[in-house]
Order: sequence, then structure tokens, then C-alpha cells
Amino acid sequence: MIALPFLLPSSTGEWQDWLGDEGPRLLAILIVVITVRIFSRPVVGRVLRGAGRQARRLRPEDEMLVERRVKTLEGTVGWAVTLTAAFIGLALALDVVGMDATALIAGFGVAGIAVGLGAQTLIKDVITGMFILLEDQYSVGDVVRVADVSGVVVDITPRRTVLRDLDGNVHSVPNSEIRVATNMTRDFSRINLDFSIAYEEDIARAIAVANEECARLAAERADDVIAGPAVLRVNALGESGVDIKVTGDVRAGKQWELTGILRWRIHDRFGVEGISIPYPHQVQVPYRGTDLPQLES
Repeated sequence: MIALPFLLPSSTGEWQDWLGDEGPRLLAILIVVITVRIFSRPVVGRVLRGAGRQARRLRPEDEMLVERRVKTLEGTVGWAVTLTAAFIGLALALDVVGMDATALIAGFGVAGIAVGLGAQTLIKDVITGMFILLEDQYSVGDVVRVADVSGVVVDITPRRTVLRDLDGNVHSVPNSEIRVATNMTRDFSRINLDFSIAYEEDIARAIAVANEECARLAAERADDVIAGPAVLRVNALGESGVDIKVTGDVRAGKQWELTGILRWRIHDRFGVEGISIPYPHQVQVPYRGTDLPQLES
């Protein structure tokens, strides 16, 4: 690499002759690399989507999982193809100017020792990212929590994971920062709903009413409900009421919608049945200074 400046022409005339001889080859290499960069992702995407259609026919129950995996691999494989094409193009270009490609590899080996000391984080990002992709910890479209950030995965590369949270903010998380990845939309999800009733209410009656609403929701949304939902237990004796927990397995990603619907219906049904839901009360007692006993001196 150090010898490269000495291999190039030193005068205008030599430059003109050299470009006339080697310019077309360099231009061809550049065109090929750019073409690969432009078309790699569409071509890779088409191949992966074809494989995804075949996988969905074999495993129709995993249709959403297969679709998310295809979207994830589109960007990653396209990124890898582009990087490979750029490296090969650089090696060919150096060969045109008279450098052996093996010298490039050796140069990167020597430079890697120096650069690696300052690029340890980048290397950790890529290694962690490759394990995330190979182990299929999460895919584009999954809702995850990583590095204290929660949101929908919008992109994954070997270097970073991009999430969009509920407020619409986009977070770019370096993969090396991910110690624990929590996937909230893998295989199935779970309703985990807590509600309270006043202490003077009949617990058995409140549970029966809640279970009726659970059964009605399960019948109406049979395609989304896997098991339950139903009252699991009396969860706690709170400061102002009895806490009751409802759980049930639902299709991945449907837990938030169905929990909201069930919470609404239980609230309305309790109102119809006259079952009280506790809420904070504040009692104000007026202060009258004249009502206080007088201290004797």
C-alpha cells in the first residue's frame, strides 16, 4: 500500500497514456461495483421472498414469522453482497495499477492490528449483530426491548438495530450495547391484566362477571385468542381494594389491543352490575382555630 504512489504516473503525458490504457478497465470495475450496489438488494429480496413463499406453504402457521425473517435478511444479505463487491472491486483496481491483490490482504492484516485497537466497539457491534441474526433473536416487525429501549424493529444490520417507539421516535442501538433482548411478539403473547374491586364487594361474583366478559371476547376474537383469557387468582389485598389478575394466551402482537378491549368491557360491565371499583378519595376537614383548646400558661 505504501508503494502505491510510486506506481502511478508522474507527469501529465504519462497520466494521459496511462488513463488511455487502464482507464477503461477502472471504469468497468467501478460500473460493476455500482451496479451490484444498486441491484443487489432487489435481487436478494426477490430470491428471499420466493423462498419465503415456499416456507409459508410448508408452514402456514408461521406465516408472520417467515415474513419478518425475510424482511430482516433482505437488508443484511444485501449489505454483505455490497461489502463483498466493494472489496473485490478495490482489489481489482489495485491490480490494475500494478499491486498484487495478496498485498492488499496483507496490508489489511497489518492495518487491522493498528485500526483494531481503535475500532474494538465496531468489531463488537458486528460480532454481536451476526449472532443476533444467526440465532434469529428478533426480526424486522417484532416489538422488542433492548438496551432500555422498547419499540418496533424497523431495521437490523450487523452493526446496529433500529427501533421506532410508541411516540414515533427512532432509536439506533449499537449491537454491542445489547446484553438482554426481550422479544414481545415471538410465537405467542399473553394478556396480563390487573383490576381491583372494593373490599365490600363479593369477590366470587366479581370473578364470575369478569370471566363472562373474558369468554365473550374469546368467542368474538377466536382467530386471535389461543387460550383463555380467564381470572387467574386474587392477586393482592391493596390499600383500597382487592386486586384480581386475568391472563390468557393470544396471537403474537395482539396482547395490547385485547387487553385494552377487555379492560374497557370489565369496567362497563361492573358499572351495570353495580360492582364498585376503588379509587382514591380525599376528605377535607375545615380548620377553625377557635375550636382548639386553649393551653394554660
